[in-house]
Amino acid sequence: MGHAELKEWTLLSPLPDLFEKDDGGRIAAPEEWAAQRERIYRLGVGMQYGGMPPEPEFVEVELLHPGSSLNTYRIHTGKREKPVTFIMQTIVPKDAKNCPVVIDGDGCFPYVYRDDVLKEFENAGVAFVRFNRTEIVHDDYRADRNHGLYEVYPEYTFSALAAWAWGFHRCTDAVLQLGFADPNWIAYTGHSRGGKTALLAGATDPRAAVVNPNGSGTAGAACYRLRSKTLAEDGSEEVSEPLSYLLGAVPYWLGPEMKEYGDREDELPFDSHFLKALVAPRILLCTDALSDGWANPLGTYMTSKAAKEVFRFLGAEDHIMNRYREGVHCHTPDDVRILLNVIAHFRSGAPLDETINHTPFDAIPPVHTWHCPEK
Repeated sequence: MGHAELKEWTLLSPLPDLFEKDDGGRIAAPEEWAAQRERIYRLGVGMQYGGMPPEPEFVEVELLHPGSSLNTYRIHTGKREKPVTFIMQTIVPKDAKNCPVVIDGDGCFPYVYRDDVLKEFENAGVAFVRFNRTEIVHDDYRADRNHGLYEVYPEYTFSALAAWAWGFHRCTDAVLQLGFADPNWIAYTGHSRGGKTALLAGATDPRAAVVNPNGSGTAGAACYRLRSKTLAEDGSEEVSEPLSYLLGAVPYWLGPEMKEYGDREDELPFDSHFLKALVAPRILLCTDALSDGWANPLGTYMTSKAAKEVFRFLGAEDHIMNRYREGVHCHTPDDVRILLNVIAHFRSGAPLDETINHTPFDAIPPVHTWHCPEK
């Protein structure tokens, strides 16, 4: 086995300016960011994902099974007259109070049940919360919108990714009701399509102190308008996931306006750096594998580099990080360990893992041509 290698890349157009206003001018001071953030949200969330579902009328948490370490709950939420329910499980360190919490929506994936992953949380004294996002709306290209959260809010155009992200928000409501969480240290994570979901959830909920998309790719942390080809460590070649593939295979992940851009990514008025900018000045950690060419690790690095201009503008330049490892498209105990290290670093001053922000892409020039305004 060799090492992964970036073979080639193509930029269709430079990344849009995060500081440009609707009238073509630019904001000049951090005091203007709140208004600018509304524009970023309108494009990065409204256009990309069809907007978000509304705040629910209620959130109730029903205990189904108290275990020695794992508790199972049912969350009831949505509208009183038409609720939606889904299962949430918590694994809380013994006698823990006011502890950090990591929420993961990938209960439909087997990795979140692995003992080696759960051991990482136990060793760190961090609570782990998992739910199956596909209970909220189905992840099935054959399904229509006559089920789950779609039926609760039929007048909205939110996508499946937005509905799943809404699930993160409701789990946050639930853990705060249960009382074991440190409300200042809630983290969202997920892998692949779950990583896209975690990034969107964190971008739209300020209660997430740390946002960690893993291997999230296109419509997540990567880049629509930057295409790449990677030679994986096993010698195979893999191209990055194009928007046209998403629109053909899983169009329900995205908002209805996105279908107009299947072969015109260069004309999109936003890219993934918009979503990342919505996390600022909170903590954003993007984790990826170098052999995961489909997830476009170079695109993730470049959109983080552009979004860093906003973090710098808001005085939080060190709050956006990328971490790359050898390997393929999966969520490993090592990825989890890095997330827990970042939480410990910012919460209690633990040394930051030396592999964070060490990338093979530093020599490649930025794909944005603008910088944050001088303060």
